[in-house]
Amino acid sequence: MKKSLYLYIVFILIACLGLVYGNSIASSYTNLRIWNIENILLLLIGIPFIYLLPKAKLNYIYADHESSKKQIWFPALIGIIFGILDLIVIEFILPHPQHTSLPPYTQPFPYSLFLFFSGALEIEVFYRLIPVTLVLVLFAKIKEGKNYETAFWIIAVITSLREPLEQFPSGAVWYVSYALLTGFAMNFIQVFYFRKYSFIASLSLRLGHYMVWHILNGMYIQYVILSS
Repeated sequence: MKKSLYLYIVFILIACLGLVYGNSIASSYTNLRIWNIENILLLLIGIPFIYLLPKAKLNYIYADHESSKKQIWFPALIGIIFGILDLIVIEFILPHPQHTSLPPYTQPFPYSLFLFFSGALEIEVFYRLIPVTLVLVLFAKIKEGKNYETAFWIIAVITSLREPLEQFPSGAVWYVSYALLTGFAMNFIQVFYFRKYSFIASLSLRLGHYMVWHILNGMYIQYVILSS
């Protein structure tokens, strides 16, 4: 329990560093996305839910009895695959004007490391840790957990639909279909990993995606396209 709490605090400290770093370089960039103290305070809401994880029949933030390969590296690889798919479809197949500045889904490197880690953490707290844990805690108690399994799959589908619907794309039918399907698929795999392994497994998968789509893609645009 203490290890999970300490790990979560380290995650919040990284977000704090990103906030300080972002403000220190704000005058050098236009359209820099910077967190504020309210974003940090929102992450604190997740702390009580760490204590509830065992009551929801879930592992702590990092499961000591599971390997790093299962909790970090394999989920990250899945995320990388989703990131590569997005990169191919959006940057190379979809028509778009030549980049003359960093697009909104990227940020200058190395600041992008902090921002997108913080963003991934926030999403995993509010899309996975809080809603899934809360529902499973309740259904673990109701009728002695008789409907626990059904409740999990229902909340898994609902939370997996949230992101693709919130970011509902525009454009050709094939692209809208692609974005909705892959968005749902990635989130559904994440909630599966969250339950089977740990919160950090779900976070690692998202970070794998963000590393390709947001960070490496941004570095390429920043240092290759915009510098040429």
